[in-house]
Amino acid sequence: LLWAPVILLAVSLVTFALGRFGPVDYVEIQAGPRAQPETIERIRDERGLNDPVYEQYGRYLLNVLQGDFGQSVRYRGVDVEDIILPRLWVTVQYNTLILILTFAISIPLGTWAALKHGTWLDPFTIGALLLFASVPVLVTIPIFQWLFAIEHDWWPFGLRGAWLPSGGWEVREYFGVEVGIFSKQIILPVLILTLPGVAGLARYMRAQVLEVLDQDYVRTARAKGLQEFTVVSRHVVRNALLPITTLLGFELAALLGGSIFVETLLGIPGIGSFAFESIGSRDYDSIMAIVLIGGAAFIVANLLVDITYSFIDPRIRMGEAQP
Repeated sequence: LLWAPVILLAVSLVTFALGRFGPVDYVEIQAGPRAQPETIERIRDERGLNDPVYEQYGRYLLNVLQGDFGQSVRYRGVDVEDIILPRLWVTVQYNTLILILTFAISIPLGTWAALKHGTWLDPFTIGALLLFASVPVLVTIPIFQWLFAIEHDWWPFGLRGAWLPSGGWEVREYFGVEVGIFSKQIILPVLILTLPGVAGLARYMRAQVLEVLDQDYVRTARAKGLQEFTVVSRHVVRNALLPITTLLGFELAALLGGSIFVETLLGIPGIGSFAFESIGSRDYDSIMAIVLIGGAAFIVANLLVDITYSFIDPRIRMGEAQP
């Protein structure tokens, strides 16, 4: 908790320096390519860009603490926070669904593969997982669009036509909140992003379970005559989940990151596609806001992981004095 503001301050300082001293003049971008030198100088004075750097940084930091991230260059006259917040909500929706599916599938699958160690099912499962993990998302997107979003006459059981939309984002309003995860458009991006996530996490879970299976307390539990399901669920999986929890922190931080490729190619108005647009248009205020929000999300996620450790492993206690 004490290090969190220090890290955020360092991230904000580096982000501010990159935004203000980037390869392209910040003011010229906002003024436009045909702006006169007098216009550019006037904008500098209005925004205080002729002030010393430490004053500019202090003013920027104070504005950020008040929720003011500046104005967008791509969407002129619109505040950055008014653009980012709706897009963040879109990204959080489908990434939360992906996170739940990834852990709900990979943990049982990795445990099952470890329990089948020594049989043909174990290498077959790992080989299939490696296939999904090794194919880049940029390659998976057109393949899945061709399979599910284009009409085919060779589908089995007489099923013809396109099964899924090729992209887009359809929202429905529930109690005044726009939700987009209850439509067919969400199936394709969730499928594309869940498969590689499951592949990586299931392989890691398998390795952890194999390590725990060799521990003395597992052999003792079996020697006591406990049922195999009890041994696996209470003694094996619970202890194997502790390293997995660290990966959960990275996945939680990725909730706000989005996928640039998926959102851009499938037409999802999330934070990933907005980041791609901002980089292309040199929208430095938007880029700085995205980096700051991502850094804050990463810090909060890792803090939650540290707290979760004490619930998974009873031997870990926070704030207790050592005897």
